[in-house]
Amino acid sequence: MLRAETVCHAVSALAKERVTLDYASRFLRRKVVESDGGLRFLVDLPEAVLLHEGDAFQLRDGRLVSVVAAVEPLLEVSGDIARFAWHIGNRHTPCQIEGECLRIARDPVLGDMLLGLGADLREVMAPFSPEGGAYGHGRTHAHG
Repeated sequence: MLRAETVCHAVSALAKERVTLDYASRFLRRKVVESDGGLRFLVDLPEAVLLHEGDAFQLRDGRLVSVVAAVEPLLEVSGDIARFAWHIGNRHTPCQIEGECLRIARDPVLGDMLLGLGADLREVMAPFSPEGGAYGHGRTHAHG
């Protein structure tokens, strides 16, 4: 089976294949994945990484497979976004900051909480790329 042991950043334009992954699937270390064109390969990285749109796996034979962020069901939160961001962060919920709104994964409990706080909510389908942690890389949470 083909193997990818390296991730290249911001090189997707050079790739002939692509793999579309949701947010949860873009955090990986070792997994068999299949490109949108049907190419199966083993991702076998030295450590878990969070992949971003535009990154690419480099296969052992030199080919690149670009990473595309999948469209996912999200809640778009608007209104007093500083206050809502605090409440979302207080629950350690991944959050994407989009200028005048926030985006989180659809969650009825968080949606109800935010409505109760006066937020305007809109269901959207979009790629999800939340902010990374201040003390770790990507979505890890290290204090060392």
